[in-house]
Amino acid sequence: MFGIIRPCRNRLGPELRESWLAHLCGLCLALRDDHGHMARVVTNYDGLVISALVEAQVGRSRRAAGPCALRGMQSADVAVGAGARLAATVSLVLASAKVGDHVSDGDGVFARAPMRGVGRQVARRWAAQASATGLDLGFDTAVLVDAVRRQSSVEASAGVGSSVVVVTEPTETAAGEAVAQTAVLAGRPGNAEPLREVGRLFGRTAHLLDAVEDLEADRASGAWNPLSATGTTVDEARRLCDDAALGIKLALKEVEFADDRLVHVLLVHEVQESIRRAFGESHGHGHGGAGGPHVHNPPPPPGWQPGPGMYPPPGPYGQPGPYPPPGQYGQPVHPGSVPPPGHVPPPGAPGGGGPPEPPSGGKKKRGGGPMKPGSGLWCWPKLKEPPVSRGILLGCLAVLYQCGTCQQCCRDPFPGPFSGKPNDSCGDCSCPDCSGCSGCSGCDCNC
Repeated sequence: MFGIIRPCRNRLGPELRESWLAHLCGLCLALRDDHGHMARVVTNYDGLVISALVEAQVGRSRRAAGPCALRGMQSADVAVGAGARLAATVSLVLASAKVGDHVSDGDGVFARAPMRGVGRQVARRWAAQASATGLDLGFDTAVLVDAVRRQSSVEASAGVGSSVVVVTEPTETAAGEAVAQTAVLAGRPGNAEPLREVGRLFGRTAHLLDAVEDLEADRASGAWNPLSATGTTVDEARRLCDDAALGIKLALKEVEFADDRLVHVLLVHEVQESIRRAFGESHGHGHGGAGGPHVHNPPPPPGWQPGPGMYPPPGPYGQPGPYPPPGQYGQPVHPGSVPPPGHVPPPGAPGGGGPPEPPSGGKKKRGGGPMKPGSGLWCWPKLKEPPVSRGILLGCLAVLYQCGTCQQCCRDPFPGPFSGKPNDSCGDCSCPDCSGCSGCSGCDCNC
């Protein structure tokens, strides 16, 4: 998987974000239970879609998990069952293939002979473990292994004038078979074909977006890139991605679900968002979901100056409020909607009741409830007001530590590794006022 789905907390909303995190933790624990602690490093955002698809077809299946250091010693409800195990199997197969490729190419840490030996051993063990679990679930992982092995020969035969979808075919096949298997596990064989199409188009989109994001770096280093190798333009890649996103949306309509809210958001809205992100488009205010209109404020006219009362009050932690305000530049704020500087609401009034709670002492629970200060492995780095910036060395250490303890996906908010400023643990969020799509109520994507 390529990690293209990075859902924003604001777009998911509290209920769907809790469900998304349940599948993320469920995937991690399934890897641990079936394949050992080391296998947990292959936990990825795209892989949990497999677990979510099974649950969407059969209904919710959860269990209470005890405190975990990767969740800041908090307990949680996690997804369990065949869906989580299939997601773990698929993630492990693809990870073993990726490690094998790096070993063959001598990339990074595998440039030295001793590390190449370790890498081969890890790849073989993961492949064998995934195969055993796949057979237990009635899924032959050989189709995934074969698709990955064919990728290098397909790339070698591609040249200028070749269709880029020929290069993406192995990825499409692997993703299609993995997604189709969710229908088998759910006992809904009629869903297999449309879900195979969903997986195939998702694999195409993921491969193309990965190529687009790496294009400049690959050109600079001389590395192979499917767009450069086939002469495919960025505009053509965008067209193919948009067509695939539409195809996913249409194929999902043919699937019988028990509850499709989460998979709809992930595979329709978030795929469309990942396309915009890869091609350098901001989300913008007033978004309409996947394929919907995206309204952006026009640039201010020459000589424009803000009028009285046009600056919103400061946001939390001293951050500036949204600027410019929604709507056209120069739109006045309704009188009384913004308190004057230094105004403190009286107790009992909206926004009153005493001084605000200091942000530096802790974090918020998923869903908005209070949580005690950071505990377990989340004690560092601390949220401080004002934020404390770090140098290159400490910042890099903070990045590694936060990734290893899942702070950037579960701690909310987490301090920026370099700036120290609080960040939402919701991936790339360029839409601070978006409210998500709970079953597509309130969005105009015509779903």
